[in-house]
Amino acid sequence: MSDWIGLPDIIDENIHFSIIYCTTNNITGMKYIGKKQLWSKLTKPPLKGTKRKRKVTKPSDYLKYYGSSEQLKKDLEQYGKENFTREVLDIASCKWESAMLELLYQLHNNVLNSDEFLNGIINIRLTKCPSHLKDKYKNFKLDFSFGDDNIKL
Repeated sequence: MSDWIGLPDIIDENIHFSIIYCTTNNITGMKYIGKKQLWSKLTKPPLKGTKRKRKVTKPSDYLKYYGSSEQLKKDLEQYGKENFTREVLDIASCKWESAMLELLYQLHNNVLNSDEFLNGIINIRLTKCPSHLKDKYKNFKLDFSFGDDNIKL
């Protein structure tokens, strides 16, 4: 049984690529937003008598995963895993959507300027939207307001 809040009961490798999550320290209130792939792809050597390498897909370590932040890892050791809450914010269907959703959640929560978050960097590499997601994201607009002068990007 997983202690992830919002994780689907059945994870399908054809539908679910990764999760965007928020890990919260229940003692200090500090949070971390990140993404975690649900599947690992391994390349194994060919079987005896064959030439083609084998590609195997298996579940990743997401059930044990809390985040990649060094401070979060230190806090896990100090406070214990039982004092942390892990919540699935969204589920991505591909690598591009995973990066896009992580970026959006981090920007929406202003993780770099907030003392509430442990995120120290936003490091996303995105290309153009893949064709199978164009309809989903075609009307997407990001509107940020800054202070009283309402500068919109």
